[in-house]
Parts: sequence; C-alpha cells; structure tokens
Amino acid sequence: MLKIENLHAFYGKSHVLHGVHFEVGAGEIVALLGRNGSGRSTTAKAIMGMVDCTGVVDWKGTHTLGMKPYEIAHLGIGYVPENRDIFPNLTVHQNLLLGQKGKAAAKNARWSFDDMYDMFPRLKERQHTEAGVLSGGEQQMLTLCRTLMGDPDLIIIDEPTEGLAPKIVELVGEYLKKLKSRGISVLLIEQKLTIAMAISDRALVMGHGSIVFQGTPDSLRADAYIRKEWLEV
Repeated sequence: MLKIENLHAFYGKSHVLHGVHFEVGAGEIVALLGRNGSGRSTTAKAIMGMVDCTGVVDWKGTHTLGMKPYEIAHLGIGYVPENRDIFPNLTVHQNLLLGQKGKAAAKNARWSFDDMYDMFPRLKERQHTEAGVLSGGEQQMLTLCRTLMGDPDLIIIDEPTEGLAPKIVELVGEYLKKLKSRGISVLLIEQKLTIAMAISDRALVMGHGSIVFQGTPDSLRADAYIRKEWLEV
C-alpha cells in the first residue's frame, strides 16, 4: 500500500532524512523505532507532505510528493501527531464529528461514534465535556478516535504512549490490534519497545536519518548489536 523509496527530507539547509526505503502492506502494523532525533517524526511528516523532501512516496499507486496534507489525508492516510492537536474548546463529541470527511463518506464509513465509545468507554462518559479539560490519556484516546472517524486505510501514529499511565498504554495497544483486525495498516512510531514488539508484524530501526534495520520483532530481539547501537540509552 505505502512504498517509500530514496526519501530525503530537509528543514531549510538541514538534511534530515538520507535515502529512506521501506514499505507498509495492507493490514500490517509496522513499528518505526529509534532514539530521539533519529528522523522518525520527520519521516511521518514527509509522508504527510509537511516538510520539504525528494524521492518517492507511493500510496496505492499515487505519487503523493508535492501534495498538500489535506489532499494526502483524503486519499486515506490518517496522521496522529505526537502533540495530539485536539480542539480544546469543543466537546469530545464535536472533536469526533470533525474527524469525519463529510456526510456521504460518514454513511459508508467503517467506524461510528458507538465504535469509538465502545473502544474507549471513558470518552462516552466525557462526550459532552470540552476536550481541553481532559487528562493526557483521555486526549490521546480522543485524537486516535478522531483520526479513525475519517475512515483511513493507513494510520501513522507518532509516540501514542508518551507520558501515559500503564493502563492507558494497554488500551492503546488494544486499539491498535483492533485496527489490524479490520484491515487497517499502521505505521507506529514508538520508543517503548515492549508494546511495539508485542503488536507489530515488522520492525524498522532508524538512525541518523536512515533505516539501519528491517525485520521481524523476533529478529530484532535476537540482534543485540542493533539494539545496543541504535536503541538502548
């Protein structure tokens, strides 16, 4: 579904990504791992058309480099940024409503408000509460669900468990497995190896703006050199 070839990205004169190559298949969870500053978040922004880049980003046969973020989103790619970006003065329900792509699309969508509230009952309890007063964990749940309301075929999720309590981290893991069960692909940018290795089909390790490892979680567990050189602090 998603194919990245020779991707280079730039912030002004800073050359951040150096020829990144990888693919994400249908219904696959791919974990993108690496230390802070390795280029993981820049990779997500490059796919979404948010940074200057060269190379190939191919989504279902469409070359998306040069497209605007909203155009890429309408092709079926959802993006959950690290900073969550909820609408603080709108209620939980209104935030979810804004995730939909229009009345016609909403009628045929795979996901409903009830699906969101079943997945995260706490959001149902807080559906008429302004999002700005939610806890960090509740805001993360809301951001994940709002993205899903757009009915994407691929979701790019940047550090979804950052700063969350273990119980909420477990809920996020269940959410990601539910996406996979419905055939949705996930590119998971994560620092917590435990959750990433438990739910992903493949793992990519990034260092200095390049992919330095691709393989199964089991093969990464067995590769002490890669873990020590590129992941462990």
